[in-house]
Formats: sequence, C-alpha cells, structure tokens
Amino acid sequence: MAWFRREPSPLPPKDQESRVPEGLWVKCGACKEIIYRKEVVRNLSVCTKCSFHFRVSARERLAILCDSGWEEFDSDLVSADPLGFKDTKTYAKRLLDGKSKTNSLDAVISAVGAMGGIQTVIAAMEYDFIGGSMGVVVGEKVTRAVEKAVRERLPLVVVSCSGGARMMEGTLSLMQMAKISAALSRLDSARLPFISLLTDPTTGGVTASFAMLGDLNVAEPGALIGFAGPRVIEQTIRQKLPPGFQRSEFLVQHGMIDMVVDRRELQKTLVRSLKFLLP
Repeated sequence: MAWFRREPSPLPPKDQESRVPEGLWVKCGACKEIIYRKEVVRNLSVCTKCSFHFRVSARERLAILCDSGWEEFDSDLVSADPLGFKDTKTYAKRLLDGKSKTNSLDAVISAVGAMGGIQTVIAAMEYDFIGGSMGVVVGEKVTRAVEKAVRERLPLVVVSCSGGARMMEGTLSLMQMAKISAALSRLDSARLPFISLLTDPTTGGVTASFAMLGDLNVAEPGALIGFAGPRVIEQTIRQKLPPGFQRSEFLVQHGMIDMVVDRRELQKTLVRSLKFLLP
C-alpha cells in the first residue's frame, strides 16, 4: 500500500506559461552571453562580460553626454516626398514608420546641453529612423546646429550613426554633404571646436562628409566606419580584406581617426578635449 500519491501538477494557463517579462535578458552580439538587461543599461549599454558596445538611441546618447538634460531645437522639420518614391513601401510610409519607432520626425536630434559644465551644441543621429540615413531634413538640422554654434559661440559635437545618404530623396540627399561641409568651414573660420563622434555604423555619404571633418574624430570601440561596406569592396577588388578592416581600431592604427574611447569614459574624454580646444 502506498503511503502517498504524487498528484499531477496542473499546467498553468497559456497566458501564464512564462513569468519572465519580455526583454528582461539581452544577448551580447559579440560574446553571445545572456545578460540581465538592467545590468547592461546601468553600464551605459556596454556588455558587462566583454565590453561590446550596443547601439543606443539618439535620446540615450544625449543622456550619456549631457550633465543633466538638454533643450532640443528644430524638432518640427519634416521630410517631404519630392520624388514620390516607392520601393516595397512608399517613402511616406517609411517616414511614418520611422516616427512611430523613434518618436522623432527624422533621423537626427539637435540640442543644446551642458557637458562638464560647458554649454555645447549636440546633433545626435538616430539609426532606427530609416537607418539613420541623411536626407534634406538631416542636412538642414545639422547645418542649423552648426550655424547656432557659430551664432552663440558654442562648441559643436555631432554623433554619427548612419547608413549614408537617403536614396528616397535622390540627388537632394547628396547635396547635404556639400551643404554641411560648407557650414563647418564657417565654424572653423570662427575658431570654434567641432568634435565628431563616430559610432556603429558610420558609412556612406555621412563618412564622406561631416563625420570625418572634426577637429577631433573620436570613435567608439568596434564601430564600423567607411564609405562602401566591406563585402562591396571585396567583390569589387576581388581580394580578401585584412581582419578588422573598417573597424574603429583599424582606422586609428592607420591614422584615419584620432582616438577610440570606451563609452563609459566618453563624456569625460570629450569634456577634457573641449577644454583644450576652446579659445
């Protein structure tokens, strides 16, 4: 005779099968470790195991760089659809999708905030808005940020995170390269510093223009930086590229950028640089 009987445990209802909230854990893109999301956020979105730098949004970037808050400007500029462009979606639909993903009207946020007590004009690009691509609005907002820095005698920091020029706007997007570069020339004539921060990825027309024109070009570890992608280059030249080609560490070794800085040391490094560069 059995002294006890094992009762079958009732199965939980389907809507209660998992008590782990979605997004509680995150997988590192480099070491593949599964990490508690809150630990990663506390570490400025840097892997606690291998220091892999996760991508962050433009607003998160501003929060990392600024002492306490910032004031956004030119937030009401909206892209038109000059070509009536359509691929798998209409351009108008892509703009709406970008807005819903990022709560921004285009792929850059322009703001003024204090960094180490130094009032600074900061333009931070948003990759989740159509791949951080540079169209007319991005070009206009970055240009206005440069002009504001000149007008108010403030230093400028531009955070690049972009797939390049926006094909949906054709030649109009390519014109922004010259437009921003000309504005930066006026900033240089005013003897005001421009620090370019390159993050993963910084490619195409953004790299070919303002991203590489800083008085100081700083990159985050492991960032992909280049004009054409490595696969395109390999197919074109029919040669195998060296390890780490187009990554920030490779570029600093070959004199293309000035330094690679861990995100956790970034604000301190930029503040020290601004104090050195300011007249």
